[in-house]
Formats: sequence, C-alpha cells, structure tokens
Amino acid sequence: MPRDGHSHHDSHSAPLLQLNETEVLMHHAPTPPSYWTIDIDEHDPGVSRHPGLMILHGLLMSLAFFIALPVGIAMRSVKHAWHGYVVIVFYGLCVLGCAASALYTKLTPNMYENQKHSQHGYFVLFASACLSILDLVALLGRLTAYIRSRDHTKLNFYRTVILGREEIPTGSDAEYAGLVVDAPEEFDEAELKVADDAIEPLHVRRQRSMSPLETVNLDRTVHWTNDVHRRQHSSASERTLFSAFSPTKHSDGVLDDMDIDDDVKPRLPLLRRIARGAFGTAERALVFAGYCQLLTGIVVYTGGCRQSYVNGCLAHLIKGSIFWCYGLVTFARFLGSFSELGWAWNRAPSGDYPSAEFVESFVIFLYGVTNTWMERFGAHSGDPYTTKQMQHISIAVMFWFAGLLGMGIESKRVRRWLAASASATFKSRAGQETVAEPPSYIFSFNPFPALVIGVTGAAMSAHAQTYLFQVQIHALWGYLLLAFSILRWLTYFFVWLGPPHSILPSRPPTEALSSFFLACGGLTFIFSTEEITFAAMRRGRDDVMLFMNLSVALTCFAFCWTFCVVAFKGWLRSRSNPPLSYHNSA
Repeated sequence: MPRDGHSHHDSHSAPLLQLNETEVLMHHAPTPPSYWTIDIDEHDPGVSRHPGLMILHGLLMSLAFFIALPVGIAMRSVKHAWHGYVVIVFYGLCVLGCAASALYTKLTPNMYENQKHSQHGYFVLFASACLSILDLVALLGRLTAYIRSRDHTKLNFYRTVILGREEIPTGSDAEYAGLVVDAPEEFDEAELKVADDAIEPLHVRRQRSMSPLETVNLDRTVHWTNDVHRRQHSSASERTLFSAFSPTKHSDGVLDDMDIDDDVKPRLPLLRRIARGAFGTAERALVFAGYCQLLTGIVVYTGGCRQSYVNGCLAHLIKGSIFWCYGLVTFARFLGSFSELGWAWNRAPSGDYPSAEFVESFVIFLYGVTNTWMERFGAHSGDPYTTKQMQHISIAVMFWFAGLLGMGIESKRVRRWLAASASATFKSRAGQETVAEPPSYIFSFNPFPALVIGVTGAAMSAHAQTYLFQVQIHALWGYLLLAFSILRWLTYFFVWLGPPHSILPSRPPTEALSSFFLACGGLTFIFSTEEITFAAMRRGRDDVMLFMNLSVALTCFAFCWTFCVVAFKGWLRSRSNPPLSYHNSA
C-alpha cells in the first residue's frame, strides 16, 4: 500500500534537502506562465504590460471590503446618520476596482483559463446589492410611516426616516430595527449608579450581597443577593442546570434581574428575530467573502492551484483560512466583540443565547462531517486508500465526533440529564429552590474545541513530507496550533478559579496569545502549500525563519486592523449610549 497520496517519497527515508525537478515532473505537469510571470518575473521590455492596473484593482477592492464595509457595519449598529454615505463610498470603490480589473483584462492576454475569481466576485457584489435593496425597502417603509404620521417636523423626519429610530419604551436597542422589525431602543436616560464599596478583602465581599443598583428611569432599587432562598429569579447563567425549575425563561437576563414589568419587556416574534440575525450575519460574512476574493485573486495572478496541484492547494487554502479567520474572531472576542451574547469572557447582559463553545463545537462538527468524504476527491473508483488519506480521514472523524460531544456538553437539557442522579436523591419542597449551584455553572468550560485543534497541530507537526523544508514548515504551524490549545486550556483554568460576574469583557491575557497563535498557525498552514514550498526552494527562499517572520508580520497587521474596527465600533456606541459609571470591584 502506498504511504503517500502522491507517492513522492518513502516516509521511512530521510527527507531530501534539495528539490528534485525530475521527480516533481513525474507527478506534476510543468507550471505554465502566469500574469505574475509576464508582468514582473519575466517581463519583456518590448511588450507593454500594465501591472499597475492590477495593483489599483486590489487596492480599491481592499479599501471597499476591509475599510468601508466594516465602517458601514459599525455605523449601522448605532443607526448613524452617515451610514448611507459610507454605503455609497463602498459601491464607488467597487465600481472603480472592477473598472481597473476590466481594463487590465482587456490589455493583457488570458493567462489563467477557466478561472472563477471574477464570477465569485460578481456574486459577492450581487449579495451585497441584495442587502442594500432591503435597506432601501426599509427606508421606503419608514418614509411611508412618516407621511402617515401626524408629526411632520424636520426633527421627526431625521430621526424616524434617516436614522430609523423610534421612541419605544422598551429595554433593548435593535441594530437592524428599521430593516426587518420595529425593535425597541435602550432607555435613553438610564444612568447606573453603584454605591462605593467598603474597603474589605475580596473574599469577604464575595460572600455578602452586592450593593443596590439604582436606575433613574425605572425609579426602583434592585437588590442582588447570593442566597437562593431569597431570590425570586435565578441569577445563574443561561446554562443553569436546574433552569427548568426557574419561574422565568431568561434566568440571568438584566430585565429579569431588574424585575421589570412584563409590559415593558420587548417581545419580538421569532421569525423577525431570525430575519434580523440572518441579515446581520450575512452583512458580516461579506468581510470574509472579501478575504476569500483577495486570496483567490492572488492565486489567479500568480498562476497557482492548477492541474494536479488543485486538490492539495484548495485543502491548504480552505483549512488554513478557517484557522486564520477564527484567530481574528477570537482576538475580537478578547477585545470585547460579542459581549452582548456573553462570548467576550463575560456574563451575558440579557437574553438566552448559545455559548461560544457551542458555536465552536458546531463548526468543528460541520467541518468533520463534510471533510470526511472530501479526502477521496481526485481518487479513481477502486483505488486503495493511501496512508495520507487515512491520516486525513481519521482527523476529520475526530472533528466529527468531538464536535458532536462538545455540542452535547453545551446543551442545558443534556446537563440536566447528567445531574439527574444527584438531583433525584434530593427531596425539595414545591415552589422553592433549595439546591445551590457551584460557581462553575456561571460559565462554560468545554475543552473539546481546543482539544481537537491541539491534536490536529500535534499530528500535523509529525506529517511525513518529501523535503526537509516541507517537514519544518508543517511542524511550525502544527506547534502554533498546539500552542493555541494549551493557552485556551490555561484560560479555562484561570476562569474556573474566578468565573466572570460582570457583563464587561474580562479579557484573559491567555486569549490574546492563543488567538495570535491560532491565526499565525493558519497563515503558515496556507504557506505550506506544495507549490509555495517548491517556489521557495527554487529561488533559495526555503528558510523557516523567513516564513515564520512573514506570518507573524501579517498576523500583527491583521490584529491591528481588527483592533481598529472593534475600537471604532465601541467609540460610536459610547457616543450614542448614555454614559455609565464604573467602580473598582477589586
């Protein structure tokens, strides 16, 4: 049985130090010329070329999808008046970028037959246009409502039609209220005041009841207590084990803790909540679609992923991009993104949302289910399974069942089943909670997503390769993924010792490091593509430090971009929401 899917080299032999072009040509056709070849690498001075147009195309489209689009999403979240202008800038940049690409294509021979980059790009623009059409429909709806209303003042027109804001005395601000649902806004004048803490040790203050929390608009004082016999609503997390015995659906929501009347709480139909969430997800997915277009554009311009290289190239690009993108998302969580869902290592302010670990486990499960059957792409019917195929399929199966196990652990119903033996032996009186939950129930401690990534990194660091440089690159990104796993476990360890009690992001420093290693490992995964390693060896660039430094530099640049986007959105929210007074909880 062959040990390698390409049968390049016996894995029991020592990896080769020099590139063997004869062996490469035995398994791959010669690499045809590309746009990069005729524009830069082997440029003919007698022939006019226009690489500047392609650079302009990439620059304009990057400005559209990585600057204008995130700014527009942030402005929509606070219903900023300039959101419409940013949308116009986005489409203006896209039009100019497409014009530069069309002109370059007109002046340059076709060097990549049957490329799909252009078709995918137009599909992404079509999807963004569909979302903008929904915006226009919502604008017309608000304009119609304004015409039918009695208040025809300019201020009301600006507030209701342009900004899409309505004065509804309810308790949450809907980011997409004017689009698919007339959602309530936050209390405009609410100002939280927390009494000064006495100078007491931390362990003493954790045992006593918290100070009263006063709100100006509600004109009531809320007393927080740790005594389960005295509280009317459970203050445990949304993953409360005994939530079935709690009198409310959202056991840890701010609205429930404040004991607000039922007629004040927002009641949104399920279909509208799904539509609003789907729109927000689709809008944010456009940023990742822009990244995919950037990646495929580089591939087409450099002439990669053709002929027999296509399967291995796609595997590295897709899998590496998953780790890269999720590393950026993990860093955004560290900064405070998704704190309204309780995903920023904090307590969810309100609502009943799935945990971040559940989403991670679902993505891992989905990846395993699909990738299990994709490892045989390119194989003929009746071909035996190679060692490399069995290695990759076993990793996919691990993703499959570890993700399923992670989702099961995050299920509140399954958790109640797991605690049935203990709860069945306890006789409680009807209508009373007499079982105190451990502090760890406040948060989710699910090690399986990190376990899957760590095992993948450890396994791939020992992946047999033909050349020593390829072995070193695979070991590099394998160790980076393993480092992410170790740091995520350290995060759980420290959070286990002190579960978060605040709705503010806690920002564990181990998560900043783990997100960096995850993103950097994913980028190095992409760089370990066979064509890239061959090109580096041909040009004398087969240096592990060079590849690592390049990955680190690009990751730092992307992290700075992520920081600017998250900080800009936070700055907009701080200007639109009433100020809060914070106190030191130490």
